[in-house]
Amino acid sequence: MSASAVSLRSRPRGFRSGQGNERLVDRVQRVWEFRRILRLLVGRDLKVRYAGSALGYLWTVLEPLIMSLVYWFVFVKLIGRHIGYNPYIVFLMSGQLAWFWISSVITGSMRALRSEAQMVRSSNVPREIWVLRVVGSKAMEYLFSLPILVAFALIYRAPVTLGILVWPLGVLMSALLATGLALMLAPLAVLVRDVERIVPPILRVLFYLSPIIFSVEKLDERLQHVHLGILRHLQALNPFTGIMEVFRATFFKPELRWDDVAISTGVCVLIFGLGVRIFARLERQVLKEI
Repeated sequence: MSASAVSLRSRPRGFRSGQGNERLVDRVQRVWEFRRILRLLVGRDLKVRYAGSALGYLWTVLEPLIMSLVYWFVFVKLIGRHIGYNPYIVFLMSGQLAWFWISSVITGSMRALRSEAQMVRSSNVPREIWVLRVVGSKAMEYLFSLPILVAFALIYRAPVTLGILVWPLGVLMSALLATGLALMLAPLAVLVRDVERIVPPILRVLFYLSPIIFSVEKLDERLQHVHLGILRHLQALNPFTGIMEVFRATFFKPELRWDDVAISTGVCVLIFGLGVRIFARLERQVLKEI
């Protein structure tokens, strides 16, 4: 069946709703058959976000831009401490944009199924699509925000290094992590309402524990000084560590540490696999609840 022939009400051959024991490859194939619907839903979300907005595109970068400027002012102008590479605003933006992509997917995924409850129940579209549309729309917003990062890099004359070649790896790692977490949280938020209250403070703590406003190198220096090297090994298990290093390698190649990247990639793949499995297991219960 061609992609153009797939609709919300069609049922491609071999599609079975709510089969928690399906193989991963079968579920991926089902989603692929509905890729056109996914593109349409992503486009719809973007249009709704910008419809009737005076600022339009600027809403994509407004929050990470403001937060980056606040941290830049506090650490550079007020405190005067170097916790990252110069130009620090470019260092901040390269991390903040990636963080807002993943964190916005996490918060948005918790409402992905309930907000479209009628379509989730009645249509033959794989239920993963309603979660993947959040990942896709936020990924597009991340791409739309990159010109702002480029503008700051040009203003502050931040040199581009060969680390830009690994930028696609950062996108892949982020997509795996965001998708895995979204597939976990979307059904859990339907079955356990407290999930929506618990996740935001956890995200805030994770933000400050991840190398988003500080450099991994600066962290190493600090931990070695106080003989807390074990924390450095725990930090490597944080998937955001490798992700931030890969994205920042475009302008700050010394940040790139392949052992961290390898560990973070493994964690992202693991979380993705768990997310797919958890979603499949909880799908039937979610359909009953919504």
